[in-house]
Amino acid sequence: MAPSGGCVAYHVAVITLERWEWEARAQAHRGRVDAWIVPHLERRRSGAAHPVEDFLFSYYGYRPSKLRRWHPGAGVVLGGAREFGSGYVVTDAGMTLDVPALVARRRESIEWIAALLGATAGRAGQFGCFGMHEWAMVYRVPAEQVRHTAQPLRMPLDQVATVVEERTLRCTHFDAFRFFTERARPLNLTQLTRERQITSEQPGCLHANMDLYKWAIKLSPLVPGELVADCFELARDIRAVDMRASPYDLSHLGYQPIPIETAPGRTEYAVAQRTFAERAAPLRQALLTACQGLLQDDGG
Repeated sequence: MAPSGGCVAYHVAVITLERWEWEARAQAHRGRVDAWIVPHLERRRSGAAHPVEDFLFSYYGYRPSKLRRWHPGAGVVLGGAREFGSGYVVTDAGMTLDVPALVARRRESIEWIAALLGATAGRAGQFGCFGMHEWAMVYRVPAEQVRHTAQPLRMPLDQVATVVEERTLRCTHFDAFRFFTERARPLNLTQLTRERQITSEQPGCLHANMDLYKWAIKLSPLVPGELVADCFELARDIRAVDMRASPYDLSHLGYQPIPIETAPGRTEYAVAQRTFAERAAPLRQALLTACQGLLQDDGG
């Protein structure tokens, strides 16, 4: 039985889970993700958004109810099951995902995700960007155009601009780069595009590792719920560091700044970046292995 938290082994091979086993895994999954979901829903009802804890729900657009629902992944028969929802078919032993039908509908997406994950995993990590993307998103804009207006800045906007101009912008992640201000984009070492995302993504990038959650939910229900939750947990931890290294001051929420405008701050950020890259590597490989297994089983 899978533990309630932490990584588990992810398998594509066909296995059968007894009812007690898959029910226990589903219950453990719900208990794990409820620690994130319940406070989020309470804040949503009160209209009080949290810039760290609520970000993954808004940015990735995956409903809490979907995150809460456990799936065994491809190639698993749920022993004794007769009603498990859309996408499942009945077998003599229980229910299992209709993998051929799901892959047929999603094949192009699975191929793209596999290509991105494989290319990213095959590159060396870069650890010299120091989280400047959040600074570039408010570079030389009027105060009313600051993205997170509900949060105070750690310094005036003209000082933010000075920090940006004193550093080289080295962003490699298109979905961060596209939010740069118009005046910040030309300062980036590389002009990134969606079309070249596969050639620019690298495993040291906080946002590339945060996006493992995106690829996990795009592959769901073909990957285990535990893998989706592992990716969410990693992304949640990354978001905290992302905002601590930003020009915003979240100390009132318990997040002490990582002052990347200083040498000690840049060292602290790079250490965190390497730690996240190490945590992300097995998750990226698990998602890639799942994609490869699905495409191979489908005759690709």
